[in-house]
Amino acid sequence: MGRLPGLLLLVLACIAAMPAAAEEGWPRRVTDALGREVTIPAPPRRIVAIFSSNVEMLAAIGAGPDIVAIEAWTRWPPDLVARTARVGGRLGFSVEAIARLGADLVVMTPARQAAAGLVDPLGRIGIPALVLTHDRLEDILANIRRLGRATGREAAAEAVASGMGARIDALRICLAGRAPVPVYMETGSDERGAAFTIRDATYTGDILRAAGGISVFAGRDRLGRVSGEAVWRADPERILIAGSADRVPALMRRPGWEGIRAVQAGRVDAVSRALLLIPGPRVVEGAEMLARLLHPDAVAEDGTCHTAAEGGK
Repeated sequence: MGRLPGLLLLVLACIAAMPAAAEEGWPRRVTDALGREVTIPAPPRRIVAIFSSNVEMLAAIGAGPDIVAIEAWTRWPPDLVARTARVGGRLGFSVEAIARLGADLVVMTPARQAAAGLVDPLGRIGIPALVLTHDRLEDILANIRRLGRATGREAAAEAVASGMGARIDALRICLAGRAPVPVYMETGSDERGAAFTIRDATYTGDILRAAGGISVFAGRDRLGRVSGEAVWRADPERILIAGSADRVPALMRRPGWEGIRAVQAGRVDAVSRALLLIPGPRVVEGAEMLARLLHPDAVAEDGTCHTAAEGGK
């Protein structure tokens, strides 16, 4: 914090160079995940979006051209990533870099201490900082709408959120009456034989349920790390690996796993991490992908219901 006075002068110079905004309906206030009422004085045109989820939501509502910086691990949309500056990564985030860019809104989640390290210093120099959390599927939709209000893009945000909700509802209707498929979804593993799986009360758990599946560890919400023996005892009907397909053969050869019914039937598949583990607009594509995989006789490639397309046959 010793560099804050010099940083403040830099920000004041940037603000002084900006034209005054007189748009109707501004300033406006948006309540974030920390319960803070964030005042945004004018439609933001120089947004710093930290973490992939926030970048993807802003891009989906048409605010991509206004994003001037991201963090180092964002990969999508590729054209935005290619042209945009970086303000940090695994080692932290630079308030000074954000200020030098003349940022007029910073959007972040609490991951990797981003909120802890940025909210206070950004507030001191007058840059609005909006903290979002995406715990459940409904939170993703709510945050898209929240970003619509924060950027003056309410209509676009409503269209995106409503469209996502409609596609999820269509899947649920299509799969109504079908027994959920017991699934073990692995999101990572370590050298000591432990693996990592989804927790039930999360947006990924919501996606899996909407797709007609259920985690074999459902109801154990504090569980994220599991042993090979626990998976063997759970005996999933399907195994999904969030990642590259080249991990499938090694998984099927794990000691003792030859007795798991999913392995015996060859029902072990790799699925996209980007569509399932980044809480943004593409999670709907992830849900449709899982539904086609778990219920291929019910869900068509375009996400529509086979029975509806075939006249109820």
